[in-house]
Amino acid sequence: MLTAERLRERLHYDPETGAFTWRASPTGNIPAGSRAGRPNTDGYLQISIDNKRYMASRLAWLYMRGEWPPAEIDHINNDRADNRFAKLRLATHAQNCANRRVCRTKTVPLKGVRKAKLKWRADIRIDGRMTYLGLFTTAEQAHAAYAVAARSIHGEFARAN
Repeated sequence: MLTAERLRERLHYDPETGAFTWRASPTGNIPAGSRAGRPNTDGYLQISIDNKRYMASRLAWLYMRGEWPPAEIDHINNDRADNRFAKLRLATHAQNCANRRVCRTKTVPLKGVRKAKLKWRADIRIDGRMTYLGLFTTAEQAHAAYAVAARSIHGEFARAN
């Protein structure tokens, strides 16, 4: 398991920018001082250290706190590539999910809303279960009901869209 000491030997982390740079060249074609990591298919920055891949957000936590995060790391501003320490926080899986944006493939671009015959249905996930919030005349009304419930249930992790 990678330790904070080994991480600091290999990389420098700037908490103001979220950038990791190599202290020494990791391979012949990557010079010391260059930025470390590359985005994965989901847009999260990954860095390989000692032939093992790590999420940059988790490395930032290890670098700054000296220990591995005990839970998931949430990007407060929902920018997967932004690893500034001020934009990272611990979260449960449910809290991390509450902070997600609406799915891009969704037919209705409003979080918590779906078409229900001639009306619009609002639902919210609470403790892993979908909870019905009501049927509404417009999608906007259903979304407003979702937004109120999300703020009440998820607090600082609530994201309406």
